[in-house]
Amino acid sequence: MDAENKKTAAAESGTAEKTAKPAAKGKRKTSGKKKAPVPHGKAFIQATYNNTIVTLTDLNGNVLGWSSAGSSGFAGPKKSTPYAASVVVKNALDKIVDHGMKEVNVFVSGVGQGRESAIRAFNANGLTVLGIKDVTPIPHNGCRPPRPRRV
Repeated sequence: MDAENKKTAAAESGTAEKTAKPAAKGKRKTSGKKKAPVPHGKAFIQATYNNTIVTLTDLNGNVLGWSSAGSSGFAGPKKSTPYAASVVVKNALDKIVDHGMKEVNVFVSGVGQGRESAIRAFNANGLTVLGIKDVTPIPHNGCRPPRPRRV
């Protein structure tokens, strides 16, 4: 009888143990499915004067992983160097290692210094480069020039 009185007294005073809280919102359980292997994909290199960005996709264009010189720890003018481009490729490939990519078609855009070294870094890190295409936009005749100044 003493045990029952203690339980009711504790419940009335609010010191009883509370039931387990529901799981916090926003956290998702990861599904047990493994990602399908992607042996062949596309690599997009955007080499500007200020940065180098590498994006790896499957053949449909779904992004598997990406990296940039800024996210790799480079700052200022070092972001557009050839060394930074090779580090960016290595970081991007580390992110997609579980996809099992073996071959890539490379699409290069821009006029930065990291163009060639990024392509060479793909070969150095174990990927076979099947083709290289330059997709840099080139204006044909361009915009209309401003009117002449009247002084």
